[in-house]
Amino acid sequence: MDTMMNVLPRRRSSLIPLALVCAFALLHGVEHCAQAAPLVVTGSAAPGFELPGVDGAVKLENYRGKLVYLDFWASWCAPCKRSFPWMAALQKQYGGAGLQVIAVNLDAKREDANTFLHSVPAGFTVAFDAAGATAQQYGIKGMPSSALIGRDGRVLYTHTGFNDADKAALEAQVQAGLKQ
Repeated sequence: MDTMMNVLPRRRSSLIPLALVCAFALLHGVEHCAQAAPLVVTGSAAPGFELPGVDGAVKLENYRGKLVYLDFWASWCAPCKRSFPWMAALQKQYGGAGLQVIAVNLDAKREDANTFLHSVPAGFTVAFDAAGATAQQYGIKGMPSSALIGRDGRVLYTHTGFNDADKAALEAQVQAGLKQ
């Protein structure tokens, strides 16, 4: 369905219990939960990463000073297939103003991502994270998920899922981020 998000099937069981363990620990006075992946929240520093990409290494820190629309996707995700043309249009329209779209693929097999990219060209930066470490750092639980990262490296906005009704609100967030 268009309005339902696709869940990460191979990571779902491990992320939810860790989040519950961490929440329980925090409620009982433990100051940190080392096993749980940190969840990004608005205003927090975006976790850095360096991943292999279509055109070489993709490092978040190399985009400091730009507004980054960071998207997590997989080849099996139907909403991801619909979001790619929209993200390409976003990159084309706002790239000159300082926007950089980065899409991080989470497929276990790079061939699956390559097949997807052959049928749905990106038009923006694509990175690959078969291990899912970056998705865990960002607390990703559904596909697609995105984080808008300000020019200062702080998270401005997060979103899970994608459908036509999301486009206007997401673009408004990009426009606002470009004005900061």
